[in-house]
Amino acid sequence: MVDTNFIGGIVRILETPKQNAISKTILFTSFRAQFPQVRKNCVVHLKFWGNLARDVANYYKTNDYILIEGYLSSVNSQSFNSTNRKSKKIEITVLKIYPITVVSNRS
Repeated sequence: MVDTNFIGGIVRILETPKQNAISKTILFTSFRAQFPQVRKNCVVHLKFWGNLARDVANYYKTNDYILIEGYLSSVNSQSFNSTNRKSKKIEITVLKIYPITVVSNRS
């Protein structure tokens, strides 16, 4: 059987990772990221839990590229602006992360 919501890809971090705590022992980090290879700007919300959340908050910053593997989900949210409409937010709970280094060949 295959999990259809498992996803892997390279993303660019759009904002500073924010670390939060549910309790004294449970940490999570979240931030927005973008798939750079998609023609339309596809912004997703990434969530990291536990020790991985601590590492992401300490070692990664805005405009870094990372390779992620995790589970994709869609979250309904309602915006309270003048239109009062519901929108969907794409969220990925990340299980594995790999740093991507960009090397430039400038002489």
